[in-house]
Amino acid sequence: MEDTLALKSLLVFFWLLVFFVCERLRPAAPSDLLGRDARSLRRLGRNLGLWALNLGLSPLVVLPLTAAASAAAPGWRPEGWQGWPALLLDLLVLDFLIYWWHRANHEIQLLWRFHAVHHLDRTLDVTSALRFHFGEVLLSAGFRAVVVFALAIPFSHVVVFEAMVLLAAIFHHSNLRLPARVEAGLSRLVITPGIHWVHHHAIRRGTACSAAAAPRYARRICSSASNGKMRKTSQACSCARSADRLRPGAHPKPGGARQKTVSAAHRFIFSAPPSLPS
Repeated sequence: MEDTLALKSLLVFFWLLVFFVCERLRPAAPSDLLGRDARSLRRLGRNLGLWALNLGLSPLVVLPLTAAASAAAPGWRPEGWQGWPALLLDLLVLDFLIYWWHRANHEIQLLWRFHAVHHLDRTLDVTSALRFHFGEVLLSAGFRAVVVFALAIPFSHVVVFEAMVLLAAIFHHSNLRLPARVEAGLSRLVITPGIHWVHHHAIRRGTACSAAAAPRYARRICSSASNGKMRKTSQACSCARSADRLRPGAHPKPGGARQKTVSAAHRFIFSAPPSLPS
C-alpha cells in the first residue's frame, strides 16, 4: 500500500506540474498566472500554503481515519466481489456520493463557511484545485470514513478514487485553453474547464451545476445540469472566460460589493458565511 500511495503522490505532482506550465503557455483567460506582481504572488502563496497544510493533515488524520474505517467495516461483501468489477463499482458509488457531499457544501450554511474558501479565489488555475480550508478537508474525511465503513470499501479503492478526483480537479480548474472541438468532445464525458468555470462564477444559480468531480453521470441523474441559458453561458465561459460577469472568484454580496477573501481561519469560521446573488 505504501508503494500505491507513493505512486499516487508522484502521479498527482507530475500532472499538477504539467498543467501549471501549460496554462501559463496557453492561457484561456488573461491573468497574471506568473505571479509578477505582489497580489498574484500572495494569491499563489495562499493557495500553496493551504495545500501544504492539508498535505500535512493527510498522513496524520485523513489516511489513518480512512484506513481504520475500511479495516473495521463489517465483512458483508460476497467473496466473489473482487477485482476490477468491484473497483469500478466502488468508484461509481464514491463519485455519486461525493456529488451529494459537494451539493451539501453549497446548501448547508456550516459546510459553506469552509467551502467558500475554495470559491473565493480571485481567478482560477491549477492552484485553485488545491485551495481548501483544512476544516472542509477534515469534515470530508469524516463523511468519507462513514461511507467506507458502511459499504466496506477497500482502502486501496479509496486511494485510486482520490487520485482520480485530484487529477480531474487539477484539469477542470486549470486556465488551459483547449481547442474548441477537443473541449466539446471531452465535455460529453468529463467536467472540462469551460464547464467548471461556470460553477465558480459570480451568480449563485450557476454554481449549482457541474458539481460532480469526474464523470458527468451523477449530474445528469440528479438533474442538476444547467438550463439552456446557462449552457450558453458555459460555452461563452469556455471561449472567453475573461468576461467580467463570469469572472471566477468575484462572488459579490447582494449589495454589489465584492466579498473579501477571509485570511484568518478564526475570522472565517465565526463570521457570517459569504453569500452569492441568486
